[in-house]
Amino acid sequence: MDLSRGLIELRTQDMVNRKGRATVPINKPLHDALSAVEDKSGYVIQWAGEKVASVKKALKAAGKRAGVPWVSPHVFRHSAAVWMAEAGVPMEEITQFLGHANIEVTRKIYAKFSPTYLRKAAKALELDDEPPKD
Repeated sequence: MDLSRGLIELRTQDMVNRKGRATVPINKPLHDALSAVEDKSGYVIQWAGEKVASVKKALKAAGKRAGVPWVSPHVFRHSAAVWMAEAGVPMEEITQFLGHANIEVTRKIYAKFSPTYLRKAAKALELDDEPPKD
């Protein structure tokens, strides 16, 4: 995380052959929240100043305590992509934000959440009172 540049690097050195991870910009609300809790540990996700060994396990335990045992990092990732699609963010940008290697993966899952999804196709089926002009 680089607050001065406003970026989060989601790939770490130990992720050499794993799924793609993007470097993403930090929006203002996240920047403000991270600035408020920034300390000397250097870890974004921590417990008592120490690095959390497994974010997945920690989130699962927190979800259980909160009564939402199905919560996972993937749920947050999926929700973020849906919100971007609903806001009209182009699929190319969502692809890059998620770190997908292929836009078709993003389009297949998230295009239906776009406010313009199939609108042109639906409009083509509207019947006019006037016959088409030659």
